[in-house]
Amino acid sequence: MKVDELMQRNVKTVRSDDSVAEAIVALADAHVSGMPVVDRAGKVVGVVSTTDVLAAEAESPDGVGGEDDWQNTPVRDIMTPHPFSIAPGDDVREAARQMLYAEVHRLFVSEGGQVVGIISTSDIVRAVATGML
Repeated sequence: MKVDELMQRNVKTVRSDDSVAEAIVALADAHVSGMPVVDRAGKVVGVVSTTDVLAAEAESPDGVGGEDDWQNTPVRDIMTPHPFSIAPGDDVREAARQMLYAEVHRLFVSEGGQVVGIISTSDIVRAVATGML
């Protein structure tokens, strides 16, 4: 089975200069745990996840939190740079291997330098559970 058969095509993004507060709302509204971070030109420069938000809160000496702090903190300050990606024609098992070895929960599916989808561990588990894989 190929990645493009399982990937989610409706990719929501946040910009690197958006506030963390905006990213938190975007994650919650999309019901996802992570999304691509793009620059002004739309190029993917990172990924922001709920884990990044939790880590920023936990590692802050004063406890960042609070709406004011999150409003003033740009996503680029907490995102994970250099996200992992895979091609739509690659095998799903290769996607699973990459996620396992990189210890990530999602890969961006890119074609011609553009993100065309996302495949997550949940997508693969769902395929196994329903007998698709």
